[in-house]
Amino acid sequence: MPGLPRAGQQNQGVAVTYCLAIRLNDGLVFMSDTRTNAGLDNISTYRKLHVFTPGPDRTFVLQSAGNLATTQEVLDRLAHDLQAPGTAESLATVTTMYEAALYVGRVSRIVVDAHRAGLMSSGADGTATFILGGQIGDAAADILLIYPEGNYIRASDDRPFLQIGESKYGKFMLDIAVRAHANLAVAAKIALASMMSTARANLSVGPPYDLAIYRNGSAHLDEFRITEDSVILERLRELWEKHIMAALHELPAVTDLDELVAGAPTHHSPGSS
Repeated sequence: MPGLPRAGQQNQGVAVTYCLAIRLNDGLVFMSDTRTNAGLDNISTYRKLHVFTPGPDRTFVLQSAGNLATTQEVLDRLAHDLQAPGTAESLATVTTMYEAALYVGRVSRIVVDAHRAGLMSSGADGTATFILGGQIGDAAADILLIYPEGNYIRASDDRPFLQIGESKYGKFMLDIAVRAHANLAVAAKIALASMMSTARANLSVGPPYDLAIYRNGSAHLDEFRITEDSVILERLRELWEKHIMAALHELPAVTDLDELVAGAPTHHSPGSS
């Protein structure tokens, strides 16, 4: 089962996660679940969508997946660098999004390297993966995926979204957003539908869900928390199931599909050779 420790392995809070980020013409959309799994009987919730506003000209969103202890120490170090006078590098001093991604990647590697001996002795995987999004000054807003090795990739024009964690179940919804050229409002709905599809398929992903919407050039982030008993979540579930069933009824009967009819076996009447 994904995220469960091996026998004898020390688990420091494995975040069996689904986080996604979408880059649109008007801005950015982020969504993360909050479920973590530290063993068979230790399911809890931790925030995986973190916001940094270290200056009036910059806003960052950092989404995390992987070892919970590692991600929390990385966040603490990022906050410490912002508060420490004379720090050589921080989210307040980087001048581009790729510099910010490389900086977060270096901090993540420093944290893992500091605990490597203990992690190896217990057989634990202490690595973490991040999505970093935001905007600095007048540069274009962007989203980047930061690997445990410290390097990164950015979203492309053909595939302007990124996922970490349990990504396979919700990807098709994000593909729809790309093809539909969705605006921020529609993309937020699609992000939630992607999250719901993932949670439906994998119990290791679940609410509350954190949603953040960033409008280009605003230096401001709208944040929302969608809980299990949320009215909007229940309404979306009802509508989703209703329209899925309606779509199924509109599909042609299997026996009417050309490729099946063309390949159907020839039926012979009794007694024919």
